[in-house]
Amino acid sequence: MYLLSRVLWEAARPSMALLLLTLVGFAILIRTRNSRYGFIFLAAGVAGLAACAFLPLGTWLLRPLEDRFPPIGAIQERVDGIVLLGGAIDLQTSMDRGMPALNMRAERVIAFVALARRFPYAQLLFTGGNAITGSTKGSEADVARVLTASLGIPPQRVKFERMSRNTRENALLAKRLARPMPGQRWLLVTSAADMPRAVGCFRAVGWPVVPVPVDYHTGKDSAGLMPGLVGGLEAVDWAAHEWIGLVYYRARGWTPALFPGPEAEREIP
Repeated sequence: MYLLSRVLWEAARPSMALLLLTLVGFAILIRTRNSRYGFIFLAAGVAGLAACAFLPLGTWLLRPLEDRFPPIGAIQERVDGIVLLGGAIDLQTSMDRGMPALNMRAERVIAFVALARRFPYAQLLFTGGNAITGSTKGSEADVARVLTASLGIPPQRVKFERMSRNTRENALLAKRLARPMPGQRWLLVTSAADMPRAVGCFRAVGWPVVPVPVDYHTGKDSAGLMPGLVGGLEAVDWAAHEWIGLVYYRARGWTPALFPGPEAEREIP
């Protein structure tokens, strides 16, 4: 079931759907020349690709996600633990090269290390397994163990959860490993766009973490910029992943609300 869901998601990404539309339309026109369906498919695919390249669609879709939880600012209260969600590690490249490789979400790791140094007595936990479709070798946690040590965080100070494959399992398995006590204050570090779904998952398993959103990809003036084809498609794919994930997770009962916000008591189930 998990492998099937991953394959279906890869095939349903907006970038892949637009590319397939374009290629199918082009192929139909080559075979039939004057096919109306060929023109429709080709026009839809090219128009979609052009919209992603010349319009800030990704920014429009990402900004509500990134603005859902405000930046935490200076932390004055006691911190008992810090959780870092996986997702910043390029696992395939790391395994191929034999050394840690990060992707565009690398700021998560930077923020985690900075907080770990600021709160030297806080418990630390990394949660991330292997979400590569069809692969069972290696995990983000294995790479994170090497990476955090190279950044000056002693490996014995960090607990590494390496079996989770999605955000729901991140929350569930991390809680089992951390065993947080009532009244403890745990910080959750992840990308701002991922935070609504992540917080919802942690609340659903009974772990009221404090969100620390980082790794912003939209700014106040970025809505008027042309992102280019590659950047535009990446942003739209990421935003679609999050919005579809919010609906899917709510339908599965993995989050307590469709769009989890800063105050749980205000959420509408």
